[in-house]
Amino acid sequence: MSFKMLAVVSLVALAGSAFAGSLSGTVTATGQRDSADAVVFVDAIPGKTFPPPTAHATVDQVSMKFVPRVAVVLAGTTVDFANSDSVNHNVFTPDKCAGSFNLGSWGRGTSKSHVFDKACFVALLCNIHPEMEGFVAAVPTPYFAVTDKTGAYQIKDIPDGAYTLRVWHPRLKETSKKVTVKDATKEDFKLEK
Repeated sequence: MSFKMLAVVSLVALAGSAFAGSLSGTVTATGQRDSADAVVFVDAIPGKTFPPPTAHATVDQVSMKFVPRVAVVLAGTTVDFANSDSVNHNVFTPDKCAGSFNLGSWGRGTSKSHVFDKACFVALLCNIHPEMEGFVAAVPTPYFAVTDKTGAYQIKDIPDGAYTLRVWHPRLKETSKKVTVKDATKEDFKLEK
């Protein structure tokens, strides 16, 4: 590659990163043990589509729990459901937006897959162990995060601009607000029943 071409490529890379910002803040989940498991994401952007990743996401079943409890993926992503327990597990959802799938039962060291082909929020259940519950949030953009126990979140590399920022939680009412991302933007939320 010539020096001139390398300089052009470097300038384009720098220009692209110069117009990307970040969103961070805190989600307070009132009435909950902590503020974990809220999904914060940029809603659909008119005129923009995002191809799903070729790499699969993974939700494991460990110590009779779905891990992670809340998995967030770009719509169209294939999720592999693994079993790391010494007992058989099953994964199903009654949620129609994900096709009301039932993957059957399988043992340790194996997995089954499902494609979450459209944006939706899905409860994961195991018909062998009714105490198990997890969630998949399939969202329309690659700009998302899941809160930690303190409610903190951060979404990086969002192109500067105006968006609708949505927050979903398995137990609380969803909320949204209009935001303008420019450099480092901070937005806090409070979720209630």
